[in-house]
Amino acid sequence: MTIHIRRATAADTAAIAAFNISMALETEGKHLDPTTITAGVANMIAHPERGFYLVAEDSATVVGSLMVTTEWSDWRNGLFWWIQSVFIIAPYRRQGIYSRLYATVQTLAAEADNVCGYRLYVEKDNRPAQLTYEHLGMQATDYLLYEALRPSTTTRSTPH
Repeated sequence: MTIHIRRATAADTAAIAAFNISMALETEGKHLDPTTITAGVANMIAHPERGFYLVAEDSATVVGSLMVTTEWSDWRNGLFWWIQSVFIIAPYRRQGIYSRLYATVQTLAAEADNVCGYRLYVEKDNRPAQLTYEHLGMQATDYLLYEALRPSTTTRSTPH
């Protein structure tokens, strides 16, 4: 296995959308609308000011990905990079691929020179993922995550 990490391109849209659909079902029991998620992935790739995806490839087959978006911190006069939509296909899990993706995020952030840290959220019952993040030096915070979606906003998902 030779894993190569790179920034995603438009050609990766279908694979990343499929990963997001699988992740939502696997971690939250939600069925995402393929049309909506594909458009969302394509939109992010077409607008790099919103963030970017990294993909992990094995012999030109995309086997994992993650998305990075930004949050301005006035307290630190810098950007937090939010790591989101992490997915590695099952046969490639527990082989260090996420660690390599995360290391690439750290390298890109160091090159950017205005990134003050990294954040992510994880399902509260996903202990294997939490252990991975802790092993890489991340810590749980004292903050809880709240949200309110506008009535016209939908993820077009349904619980199973």
